Amino acid sequence: MHKHKVLLVVVALVLTLTSGATAGERDPSATGLGDGFTSGVARVNGTSLHYVRGGRGPALLLVHGHPQDWSEYRAVMPALARDFTVVAVDLRGIGGSEPTEGGYEAANLAEDLRALAARLALGPVYVVGHDIGGMVAYAYARLNPATTRGAMVLDVPLPGLPPWDESTARLWHLGFHQAPGLAEDLVDGRQEVYLRFVLDRETFSDAEVARYARAYRPKARLRAGFELYRAFPANAAFNSSRTGRLDVPLVWVSGDRSIFADIGPRVADGLRAAGCTDVRTEVVAGSDHYLLDHRPGAVTALIRRYASR
Repeated sequence: MHKHKVLLVVVALVLTLTSGATAGERDPSATGLGDGFTSGVARVNGTSLHYVRGGRGPALLLVHGHPQDWSEYRAVMPALARDFTVVAVDLRGIGGSEPTEGGYEAANLAEDLRALAARLALGPVYVVGHDIGGMVAYAYARLNPATTRGAMVLDVPLPGLPPWDESTARLWHLGFHQAPGLAEDLVDGRQEVYLRFVLDRETFSDAEVARYARAYRPKARLRAGFELYRAFPANAAFNSSRTGRLDVPLVWVSGDRSIFADIGPRVADGLRAAGCTDVRTEVVAGSDHYLLDHRPGAVTALIRRYASR
């Protein structure tokens, strides 16, 4: 009997540690955001998405890039929650969201988010995406113009639109991440080592690197992150085929120290050529690619300004 009780305790502990959060629970990783933030998991579009939600008012959807997770937005969420309902999401397969065999192209990730917004009854949303999350934000606006108040793309060119080819030609990691099966085989078990190499020490502490490394464990989640890159050709085909009029307000933002600092005008021209009628660009001083980490106050101000229009 004693052995049976011990077994039951062990099973209960394992289930507690491995089960996803349900809507309305506190998420330990959300510590520091304030009492108004809760964590949840919603079953949508053939997967389960983890999100952290707080605040009241018009809805903001915050979409992270690689190799980060929802917590990339930790520094801006409390301030934004004073004026908005803020929902930061783990993309399919990352962090607390469920990995799947496929579905990592931006258009399908945007459908994940649309279904989540409907499930949470958010109403029309303003979508902010950094890095690959910016590709998803643009796809969201393209697919859901009637329910998108606007979209902000943070420091990333868009596949299939100028100047994608020339601005990404020298980025070594794109080819590495896209090689089928190779990247996850080499990096699995060494997530922290790889992310410590990718994320510079001046910006990211060892604790932050460890937090992001956890979002890409186990191997299925690591693979999901690389699948985001393997979907770039599909993203390019989607973007280049969508040339109809789009009146959703779009803002493209770069850091003045980013490798993409000088391409804003060409990105805007490419979007206008694709039918986008309301395109603006902004540059954040004193920041490279990781705007949310270098200048969270400036990013907060930009989001508030444009999402309040």
